[in-house]
Amino acid sequence: MKLFNIRGGVHPQERKDRSAHSPIESVPIPETLRIPVQQHIGNPAIPTIHIGEKVLKGQLIAHGQGMISAPIHAPTSGTISKIGNYHAPHPSGLPVLTITLKPDGEDQWIDLQPVENPFDLAPEEISKRVAAAGIVGMGGATFPSAVKLNLRKRYTLETLVINGAECEPYLTCDDRLMQEYTAQVLDGIRIMGYALGVKNIVIAIENNKPKAQQYLKLEAEKYNNIKVIGVPTRYPMGSEKHLVQTLTGLETPARALTADIGVVVHNVATAFAVHEALREGKPLVSRIVTISGGAMREAKNLRVLIGTPVQYLIDYCGGFDIEPDRLLLGGPMMGQMLPTTKVPIVKGSNGVLALTHAETHSTAAMPCIRCARCVNACPCGLLPLDMAAFTKVGDLDGATHSGLLDCILCGSCAYVCPSHIPLVQYFQYARGELVDRQRQQYQQDETKRLIVQRAERLEREAREKRERLAKQKAAKAAQAEANP
Repeated sequence: MKLFNIRGGVHPQERKDRSAHSPIESVPIPETLRIPVQQHIGNPAIPTIHIGEKVLKGQLIAHGQGMISAPIHAPTSGTISKIGNYHAPHPSGLPVLTITLKPDGEDQWIDLQPVENPFDLAPEEISKRVAAAGIVGMGGATFPSAVKLNLRKRYTLETLVINGAECEPYLTCDDRLMQEYTAQVLDGIRIMGYALGVKNIVIAIENNKPKAQQYLKLEAEKYNNIKVIGVPTRYPMGSEKHLVQTLTGLETPARALTADIGVVVHNVATAFAVHEALREGKPLVSRIVTISGGAMREAKNLRVLIGTPVQYLIDYCGGFDIEPDRLLLGGPMMGQMLPTTKVPIVKGSNGVLALTHAETHSTAAMPCIRCARCVNACPCGLLPLDMAAFTKVGDLDGATHSGLLDCILCGSCAYVCPSHIPLVQYFQYARGELVDRQRQQYQQDETKRLIVQRAERLEREAREKRERLAKQKAAKAAQAEANP
C-alpha cells in the first residue's frame, strides 16, 4: 500500500524502552474510587444513585444526557459514600461533580448480557450497546464512540482506520494491548467495521512496534478486507486527520470530519472496549495506563479501574527515585500537568509520567527570534508565531483568523522552539477564552430572548385584559339598552 507524505511533524526521543517490555498488570482495588461524571466530550452524565446506596460492578451510576454524552458505571462493587465536587484531572484543578465509591473488596459484577455473535445484530443495535457501555475514544479524544459508529447514516463511508500509531513518547499501553490481546482487539475492529458498513479496514501501526504489527498481521490474514500497515515513526502520526492523509493521500477540509472523505478513525483501545462490551457484556470500567518517566522507580503498563487515584499507581510502581520536575497525565507532547496526585484516572487517561529536569529541559522563555521553526514543524500548515503574538495581546479574533481553531494542540511548535516559548499553552488558553466568550455570548443572547419573551407576554396579557374589559363594557351597555 502506497503511503503519502505529510508536512511538518517532529522526531522526539521515543523513550518507550522503559515500559515497552512490561506486560500488562492488573492493579489491586484501591480503598477509594472517585469517578467524575464528566469523562467525555459533551454533556456531563447525571448521577442515578444516592449516598449510602450499594452498587455492583458495572452498574449504571450516571446516565448520559443528550446524544453527545456517555453514561458512567461502577468500576467495582461497594457503597456510594459521597456525591460532590472533587479535583478534576486537568491542569486547572477546578472541582467537578464526582461520585465517591468505597469498594467492598468482592468485585461482584451485575448480571452481564454478552452477545454470542454480534454480527447477527443490526448495526443500530451494536451502536446502542456501545453507547450503553459508556465507551468513548480511548486515545485521549474521549468522543462518544457510538456517535461515530452512527456516521453511516449521514455519510458514505468506505474505510475504517484503526489508530495504533501511539506516537507520544513514553507511552506503550496500546503497544502492549495489541501484543497481549491481539484476537480481542481484532474482534472489536471487525465489529466496528460491520456496524459502520465499510468495505475496507486499515490498521495503522508505527514502525517502532514490530511485534504488534507482526501479531495483528497474522491474525488479520483470515480476512480479505483487513490490512495492517506500518506507518513512519513520526509525531504526530496519531492525529486522525494526518493518519488518514498518510494512508489515503486525502486531506480533510478545515473544521470538517474525516467522514466527509469517507473515512472513520477509531483507536485500538476503543476496539478492545467494543469487544468486551459485545462479547462479554461489560461496560467500560477500566483501561490500560502506562506509568513511566525518569523519576519513577519502576515503569509499568497497568490495567486500572476508572476512578483510581494517580498516587495509588505511583505507590504501586515503587514511588519516585528522585523528586520529579513535572507530573503529567498523558504523554509529554499533549499531556496535561497534574495539579495534584489525588486526581483520578478517567476514561481518556493513557499515561502518568513523572519527568526529571533533564527530561523536561525546563528553562525560562525568551523573546521570539522569528526563526520560523514552528512554522516548518506545524503539521497543519499554520503560523504558530502569529497565533501566539495575537494571543499575547488579547486579540482572539486575530488568533482565530490565523488558524487557532484548526490547531490540533500537538505541541510540535513548542518542541522545536529555540526560545522555549510555551506556544501550546498560549493556544490552550486562547481556545479556553473563546469557549468562555461563546458561553457569555450565549448567556447574553438567552437573557435578551427571555426579556423579549417577557415583554411580549406582558403585552399580550395587557392586550387580552383590555379586550376582556372592552367585552365586559360592551355587554353591560347592551344589557342596559335591553333593560331601560
